[in-house]
Amino acid sequence: MELAIDTSTSMAGIALSDQGEILIELTWRSAQNHSVELMPNIARLLRQANMEANAIEAIIVAKGPGSFNGLRVGISVAKGLAFSLDISLLGVSTLESEAYPFAYTGFPLHPIHKAGRDEIATALYQQVNNEWLCLEKEYLTTVNSLCLQTHQKTLFCGEISQDTTSTIQQNLGQRAIIPQAAAPPRVGFLAMLGWQRLSKGERDALATLQPLYLRSPHITKPRDRRL
Repeated sequence: MELAIDTSTSMAGIALSDQGEILIELTWRSAQNHSVELMPNIARLLRQANMEANAIEAIIVAKGPGSFNGLRVGISVAKGLAFSLDISLLGVSTLESEAYPFAYTGFPLHPIHKAGRDEIATALYQQVNNEWLCLEKEYLTTVNSLCLQTHQKTLFCGEISQDTTSTIQQNLGQRAIIPQAAAPPRVGFLAMLGWQRLSKGERDALATLQPLYLRSPHITKPRDRRL
């Protein structure tokens, strides 16, 4: 059994799967409260599945890009569980798990996450002849720059704002495909991608798995209370 953990954005999720087949999952909107919500929700998920923690054989965790605090919490918990249970650990790109639900379309896929400062995080994936490919790794850009780089019909997905949707449609017209219905929960596809790689022998080391930050987090110095 695998435990998948995704705290990379405000929409958090966890899932239990058996060789990539989802058994039970839980998603919730977290307003920067991942640190107090994650472990109780994992315990709740295990109770609902009537399983003990020692039944978990691998941890799959979203490694970003995403929220600085969310990623730090998710990966720290994943490492702690993998260490204490002496089981495998694997990190998967958040953007990849956003794109994977649309692999069946065969279109180039640009998942999008807002990154602040008028920038977005994106990557490029496509399924070709039943082979899932990463054509461009995660990077920062702007919506207008992304549109200038897009020359063929492409599907855009992820947590896309209405303003971003409008800009893409105005710039690309029929070259842009933006699903109208909400995408299924990301954590289930995170579990599927993770199992595919675990079954091929891929693993991450506890010491080296780190959150994928495309920009150094903005951390201000604490105010001097003596002033």
